[in-house]
Amino acid sequence: MISITDLRASYGPLPVLFGFDLNVARGETLALIGANGAGKTTTFAVMTGRLKPQTGSVSINGRDIAGLTTIDIVVHGLALVPEGRQLFPSLSVEENLLVGAHSRRSGGWNIERVYEIFPTVAEFRNRPSMALSGGQQQLVAIGRALMSNPDVLLCDELSLGLSPAAVDIVYSALQKLRGEGLTTVIVEQDIARALSASDRFACMRHGQIVLSGASKSADRAEISNAYFGMR
Repeated sequence: MISITDLRASYGPLPVLFGFDLNVARGETLALIGANGAGKTTTFAVMTGRLKPQTGSVSINGRDIAGLTTIDIVVHGLALVPEGRQLFPSLSVEENLLVGAHSRRSGGWNIERVYEIFPTVAEFRNRPSMALSGGQQQLVAIGRALMSNPDVLLCDELSLGLSPAAVDIVYSALQKLRGEGLTTVIVEQDIARALSASDRFACMRHGQIVLSGASKSADRAEISNAYFGMR
């Protein structure tokens, strides 16, 4: 489903990604972990067309999307739930969801389906998006991404700024999506949460993948050493 090969990228003269490979199978949830500055956000920036790579490829369903515009990448089946939710404050909950359908990509996700899987969102459909709690806003952001009918869902820091109770609600929603067979990549600072919500993990440090494996059998000491550069 996702195949990243020899990906290198920089911000001006500052190199950030130093050539790494990564594969995610159809229906799999991958947790991309690492300290701040490890390259996780830059990886998402390349995957979503906000940053052009220097070298390498990012393929979705066998099609290289590296270097395409963000709109074209959405059309090819990739959607992002951005860090901080980034809802449109002047729009209602339902209007924010409808923005996600702009690509008109065919598939099983529509507004009724989003309301079915996230009944809390349906309850507040006519409210201003900023009138919702942080956790409720995060569900709207996920629903907006689903409205584009993606094959691949990228989730950037879903728990950022949320209370523990809200984080539980958001990750319960993510578990429902795993049951739907959606291919998902999550960036999450909470390692325990990331491992419990994923099939596999990949740990980044200094713009490279330094450790990967099955989440269920992950060695926390080994992850800690890779995370902080002690291996």
